[in-house]
Amino acid sequence: MLIDRYFDTLRAKIDEIAADTAPMAQAAELCVAALTHGGAVHVFDSGHLVSHELIRRAGGLVALNRLAFGLNVDHQVPSRERVPPEPGNTLAFGYIEHIFSTNQLREGDVLFVGSVSGKSANVVELAQQARRHGLTVIAITAMAYSPKVASTHPSGMHLYESADLVLDNHADYGDGALEVEGLDYPVFPMSGFGAVAVLWGVVACIIEKMLAQGLKPTVYPSVNRPSGAALVAEVEDEVRRKGY
Repeated sequence: MLIDRYFDTLRAKIDEIAADTAPMAQAAELCVAALTHGGAVHVFDSGHLVSHELIRRAGGLVALNRLAFGLNVDHQVPSRERVPPEPGNTLAFGYIEHIFSTNQLREGDVLFVGSVSGKSANVVELAQQARRHGLTVIAITAMAYSPKVASTHPSGMHLYESADLVLDNHADYGDGALEVEGLDYPVFPMSGFGAVAVLWGVVACIIEKMLAQGLKPTVYPSVNRPSGAALVAEVEDEVRRKGY
């Protein structure tokens, strides 16, 4: 049955990710160094899960910050053909430059940048500009996928080539994990699941490393507990005071 094949694939993917924890530990070292020296950890994802999964979650770290930005034109004249922006449009790059003028991303911070294919111009530009501004960039991407597709960034570089450290989400080329007879393309994308598994692995390493140093990372309680809103406000105030 297809559902059995799906869960077999999921179990195999977990085993594959679990055998590749060294980069997660390296990412955690970078995060701990930033958080204990007045820095911050930011998470940006052009995909489907990561920016929301890790942020303000019960049981998650309060010190993780979601980065979101966009520049969209929602306007269509019915009689006119829609023309997509040219690859590498520099207008988006100007918008990215503005991100670093907000004083929220600073030298010494860590920025996670997620993109399955790692080919999009704005994602690559974000990583490159972040490094130029003194941030440490950790990419979350699919290494079985990204090198096989052409980058749309003017440099021709991919996200994995523009980061200080790469975390592989272990997605397959094209993302779908299972061929099914009667369908044109593989089904069951693994990139979101893989990225989430990898990044919670990083969180596990952060917690372990900080406790080993005698430091207590601040964790979100559930807002749905009795007095949950007050508890959440309390832990957020704690992170404002001590940074982690």
